[in-house]
Amino acid sequence: MSFWSLIRQRSWGLILVVTGVCVITFIISHLIPGDPARLLAGDRASDEIVQHIRQQLGLDLPLWQQFIRYVEQLLHGDLGISIRTGRPVLEDLKNFFPATLELAFCALIIALVVGVPLGVLSAVYKNRWLDHLVRLLALTGISTPAFWLGLGVIVLFYGKLNLLPGGGRLDDWLDPPARVTGFYLIDSLLSGDLDVFFNALTHLILPATTLAFVHLGIVARQIRSAMLEQLSEDYIRTVLASGLSKFTIVVRYALPNALIPSVTVLGLALGDLLYGAVLTETVFAWPGMGAYVVSSIQALDFPSVMGFAIVVSFAYVLVNLFVDLLYILIDPRMGRGAEK
Repeated sequence: MSFWSLIRQRSWGLILVVTGVCVITFIISHLIPGDPARLLAGDRASDEIVQHIRQQLGLDLPLWQQFIRYVEQLLHGDLGISIRTGRPVLEDLKNFFPATLELAFCALIIALVVGVPLGVLSAVYKNRWLDHLVRLLALTGISTPAFWLGLGVIVLFYGKLNLLPGGGRLDDWLDPPARVTGFYLIDSLLSGDLDVFFNALTHLILPATTLAFVHLGIVARQIRSAMLEQLSEDYIRTVLASGLSKFTIVVRYALPNALIPSVTVLGLALGDLLYGAVLTETVFAWPGMGAYVVSSIQALDFPSVMGFAIVVSFAYVLVNLFVDLLYILIDPRMGRGAEK
């Protein structure tokens, strides 16, 4: 598939995904029992006050009219006003999204740095004790709920050993760095504040490792499968006959070719991490979009919940597009095959 044809296809896919997410999220949000106006006004508010708030929020309109109004706002780049905070949803998401991205990127780096070597070792030592150990670790990572693992590491490393902080992005007595990217690690380095940098780094270790452990198994299994396929190819046997060391053959020849079919899985792991960060952020009191949407769900804040779903779905499709373009760049045969 060529570059521009892929762009056109993904553009239509983006429209369909966002439309589907918008419809489904709107329906589910309004099926949740409860009255946002009553929650906002309080239990002691009179019915007149609740009705006034309901009219202000447009909740007195029929459901189909509410949906049409929301779509019209969405087409103008307006995600609505948060019922809970009273601010534009887009503004809230801009404030919380960098924290989620920082956590997701760090988790992805850990998953790749640990998962890729484990997958390679598992393939090289197939059916040996190391292979069985890696496969067991991968299965454990895939099967372990993130919230359960998060609670476990908090109890161990924060509660018992007191080695690492249990939540938040910084200690209470430290001020956040001057906002440039929203990433505390980057902003603290840009401002030259190493105390904030190392403090933010220690706060990232537990949540990022917890989030990465769930995806580490996927990465290791994918790399193992791709490596086994490459190690059985004829060109590997030819290189072996040339007398090169096994380490050189694996690292220089087999691994680069094994990474090509793995790009899709590895790239889309970032999109999965954005969704998976919801529970992790809640457990670790991480002030990102996950904690924001959980609080919004509890307050029946429909615009915030829908805005979160649309933004993350949009990001997921963009990641998917980037992965496909990267696939064409590292394997030009894909583009030539489509042209033929």
